[in-house]
Amino acid sequence: MKVIVTGRNLVITEAIRDQVEKKLSKFDKYFKSDVEAHATFSTQKNNHIVEVTIPLKSGSLFRAEGRTEDMYASIDEAIEKIAKQMKKHKTKIEKKFHAHESIKFEAIPETAEKEQDVSIVKTKRFAVKPMHPEEAVLQMELLGHDFFVFLNGETEEVNVVYKRRDGDFGLIEPYL
Repeated sequence: MKVIVTGRNLVITEAIRDQVEKKLSKFDKYFKSDVEAHATFSTQKNNHIVEVTIPLKSGSLFRAEGRTEDMYASIDEAIEKIAKQMKKHKTKIEKKFHAHESIKFEAIPETAEKEQDVSIVKTKRFAVKPMHPEEAVLQMELLGHDFFVFLNGETEEVNVVYKRRDGDFGLIEPYL
């Protein structure tokens, strides 16, 4: 597995780079060599944040964030979350993507947790009005929601605006 390390307004030391590569190397036995892992480091107030993303060719991905007051502890937290995701979702991913995947499913240990069936308990239908992302943010705040689905008036595509943990807003734009 190739590891790509980046920092957001932060210089990554060689020790931190070595640590994240060492921790991610424990996943080498699960993935074929063409898989890349992305580790992004940032700070926010007293928090050291590590985001680890492992995208797979099928379009699915493993993603986790570690957020502590120590960068090394944040690395450990993110790696542990990725490991839990892999164990928890092994069967589902294997059934859906086995023929096309770059992951070695047999190497992932089974989890003792009972797998829960996903059940959708409510469906909402609503009219989608063309608007600009800024207007969608205003609508989201007026409704008191954390996200808002809308038809982008500029691109004529369905988009989502959402409130981020840092208080800013994000925009999700689909692509094919």
